[in-house]
Amino acid sequence: MRNDEEVWRSVDERKEAYAALSDRIWGMPELCYNEHRSVAEHIAMLEAEGFAITRDVAGIPTAVMGEAGEGGPVIAILGEYDALPGLSQEAGVAEHRPLPGDGTGHGCGHNLLGSASLLAAAAVKDFLKANNLPGRVRYYGCPAEEGGAAKGFMVREGAFDDVDIAISWHPASFSGVNDAISLANTRIDFSFTGRAAHAASSPHLGRSALDAVELMNVGVNYMREHMPSDARIHYAYLNAGGIAPNVVQSQAKVRYLIRARNLLELNALVTRVRKIADGAALMTETTVSTQVISAVSNLLGNSPLEQLMYDNFQRLGPPQFTDTDKAFAAEIQKTLTEEDILSGYRRQGVTPDTGKSLCELIVPLGAKGAGMNGSTDVGDVSWKVPTVQARGATYAIGTPGHSWQVVAQGKAPAAHTGMVHVAKVMAGTAVDALQNPELIARAKADHAARTGGRPYVSPLPADAKPALGMSLSE
Repeated sequence: MRNDEEVWRSVDERKEAYAALSDRIWGMPELCYNEHRSVAEHIAMLEAEGFAITRDVAGIPTAVMGEAGEGGPVIAILGEYDALPGLSQEAGVAEHRPLPGDGTGHGCGHNLLGSASLLAAAAVKDFLKANNLPGRVRYYGCPAEEGGAAKGFMVREGAFDDVDIAISWHPASFSGVNDAISLANTRIDFSFTGRAAHAASSPHLGRSALDAVELMNVGVNYMREHMPSDARIHYAYLNAGGIAPNVVQSQAKVRYLIRARNLLELNALVTRVRKIADGAALMTETTVSTQVISAVSNLLGNSPLEQLMYDNFQRLGPPQFTDTDKAFAAEIQKTLTEEDILSGYRRQGVTPDTGKSLCELIVPLGAKGAGMNGSTDVGDVSWKVPTVQARGATYAIGTPGHSWQVVAQGKAPAAHTGMVHVAKVMAGTAVDALQNPELIARAKADHAARTGGRPYVSPLPADAKPALGMSLSE
């Protein structure tokens, strides 16, 4: 029996338990740094598997690490379990049907992400023990990927200092090695303070913080013509100053999310946005203060690890979906536009086949998809240690990320099939690396070449701390 077949069998032996874990996490969606029930579920599974557990990693109550094995290389497998606001949805129905409650839902599939990663780590643990091999596997339960940059804080606090390689994945429409392209980003809150006054009898005495926010937004919108085309800037009002139009608003707050190809371009863009905020305060005779909520680096690729992971995908083949899986995915596709579906293919660099509802191939290594990239705090891990990510097919082709359609498919049999499939890929990649010191050395040499041998520098300000207990809407 090949090594990969042995570890894949171990994945299969556990798949029902981890599908159930994923479904439980789906049913308790929790936001940025508030994933207390979700992390408790992962800790319970780590305990049942016999991992040595470290709680409160980097001082974050919803971060956990489980380790198994002795000596040898350290392989990190990264998981997530945070949800998103405004995406509540009933499972298994192809129509928008929000559930009662606070509106939170797993619109990025992180219920699957953490479960598959822990499943892979458990299978690697058993492989090391059964074969009496040196080496350690670690599962990192990482909160707050959606807006909190928890991995960045974990890296900054030394949680990955002795890791040799890191492996992760993300739910998607297609299966294959993730193209290591993402945007560096930062979230900054701009708080304006003015002076309240009666808006009719004494407006001249007021200084409107809301006016300052609106002028800032106008200034940033005019700047868009004069910034790199692949940069992105988004904003959301956190405090519009109240609900009384007859009071000049003395307080207002806006959160900006600024993205760029790399940290150098990001820092330049942030400087410009800060100048616009200062200008808005000057024009309105208000004051402005700022707080950096999060910051993440762009992803750094690693050719030896990407080839290793691709080889595992090739040996395993694509996920095997049933006709029932495909029929439900086709129903989901009816809620999408033709552009949604074609865009799904373009992002992967795959020739469209509009007769397919689920992925039945492995995306070729190096396939270059279209632009429009997001951001991830895995980027900071990738600058610290050699890192590779998979994409696992868990939902219908064309399904937009951060949508109710992702939530609707999050407990479907196809999602479980894709989750188990990618767990096998990650486990196979890990055991191959553990038994091949020369490959780990090549991965580290590739990493050193890409970083120029320079040590990782966190994009987070030295005084920035995890925004514990804060919802995305605060």
